[in-house]
Amino acid sequence: MFQLKDIIKTDRIIKTSPDETLSQAVSQMRTSHDATFVFDEKNEFMGVVNPYYSLIKSSYPGNSKVRHCLFHPPKLHINYLIPKVAELFIESKIHYLPVFNDNEKFMGIISARHLLSYYLDSPLFDIPISEILQIKTKPLVTIYEDDTVNSAIEIFRKTKLSKLIILNKDLKLKGVLSYYDLISYLVRPRESINRGQREGNHVGFFHLKIKNFAKTYTLTLTPKDHARKALELIINKKIGSVVIVDEERHPVGILTTKDFLNIIWRNGNGKKSQILTKNFSQQSRQILGGFFKGLSFVLTRGNYT
Repeated sequence: MFQLKDIIKTDRIIKTSPDETLSQAVSQMRTSHDATFVFDEKNEFMGVVNPYYSLIKSSYPGNSKVRHCLFHPPKLHINYLIPKVAELFIESKIHYLPVFNDNEKFMGIISARHLLSYYLDSPLFDIPISEILQIKTKPLVTIYEDDTVNSAIEIFRKTKLSKLIILNKDLKLKGVLSYYDLISYLVRPRESINRGQREGNHVGFFHLKIKNFAKTYTLTLTPKDHARKALELIINKKIGSVVIVDEERHPVGILTTKDFLNIIWRNGNGKKSQILTKNFSQQSRQILGGFFKGLSFVLTRGNYT
């Protein structure tokens, strides 16, 4: 069983100073759950800048200094167990978290995708996608392609989701909109030229249709496909989600990085594991049983504090 210290990333960390602007920090990011790590002149960790906390939840202007837009993420300690790490990824909505030693010294970071890559061969995900959809607690949230940016942002804020499934008038899948797709426009000066208009202002941007910003190329699977296949797509294609559709391409669900982290957390803490194992083959049950027997041994020796 691998440990947190085995998967820490110490190089190519996105960093910035507290005196940079928010737009400069955000320009280094690539996804909704990215984080730019902020260090002072003494190389002391101060916090992170993240698209959700800085632009969706708080609405800081792009020319704000980073020091005023900081979010203080959970600090992972080197002795944390993997289920605890998965839990903190879920709670924070950030998929890059700092790791510290017992002396509170910054050691590096861990990414959710890197953690999940260690589970590609685990029998934990040898289950139909339909079973994961059954334990999801939130309903599928959709939006029409002709709805406005303002409508999408309001949904992002109310639901705290990072992605919305876009439908056409026939209720079929049209694409996916993430709040990261809007970030470059949200950090622009108010007098800037907006996409889809010859010249406009910030107010005009909020009334544009979301079909101007959505990703129309979307990877899909069906409820009968195995969860492992979805995880492989997320890891290998470096994406954050896979949309689940029926035979007529009507969206029936979505699997995200969070769903896989949630399964790791639930099973590491003995929650609802019976739902995830009821259709396993005998061989997979034996393998998974050995996996969690070893994990239980680690849990008895570990420390979550």
